[in-house]
Amino acid sequence: MKIRCVITDDEPYARKGLQGYMGQIDFLELVTVCESAVELNTFLKQEQVDLLFLDIEMPYLSGIDLLKTLANPPKVIFTTAYEKYAVQGYELEVLDYLLKPISFDRFLKAANKAFDYFNLQQQVKPQQEYFFVKVDNKLEKVVIADILFAEGMENYIVIYTKDKKLITHLTLKMLQERLPADKFVQPHKSYLVAVDKIDAIEGNTLGLSGYQVPVSRYQKDEVMQRILQDKILKR
Repeated sequence: MKIRCVITDDEPYARKGLQGYMGQIDFLELVTVCESAVELNTFLKQEQVDLLFLDIEMPYLSGIDLLKTLANPPKVIFTTAYEKYAVQGYELEVLDYLLKPISFDRFLKAANKAFDYFNLQQQVKPQQEYFFVKVDNKLEKVVIADILFAEGMENYIVIYTKDKKLITHLTLKMLQERLPADKFVQPHKSYLVAVDKIDAIEGNTLGLSGYQVPVSRYQKDEVMQRILQDKILKR
């Protein structure tokens, strides 16, 4: 698998450094290098790519402002000297947030995260029954029908089944994009739950095979309607 990438940064030294790093990773394919967000905007109207290594503070148009204008943007890894944009990066669902100066090992970690994301995206289709996730240094098979729920912890998720618990370097959003939407519900910003695995509902808590999953008060009505629908027997 090749991930088609674009580097965008107004600093020549930063562009050169990222190009050098990318040249060491065989699954990253550098398509072009842009010196501004304006130049990148023009390029994206002509070409489709998978991943942007995107600086934030640039003349005329910031990386964040550009990203907000794109209807269907590629995935993004921010490369910036400023920590203050981290929350906005999280809200924009970027894959990673690299602070300059960027070391090669930190760049490699972000690249591997991108590989895991695109690999999962390729594998899991609605009609498929399973996918693989990287756990430590091996790939573990996850049968979709066996999933009880998943818990998100920043850039990691924990996938719970009846038999095991898998910790993998993905976000909850990445997993949600690849699961059948009609079989899973999100009762809380940090959880995804298999609807047919819910054993009990008590207050703001869902019971699943001995586990307890919270339901956000802001989502309770919508979640309960989705879970119950017409499944309550009435006298």
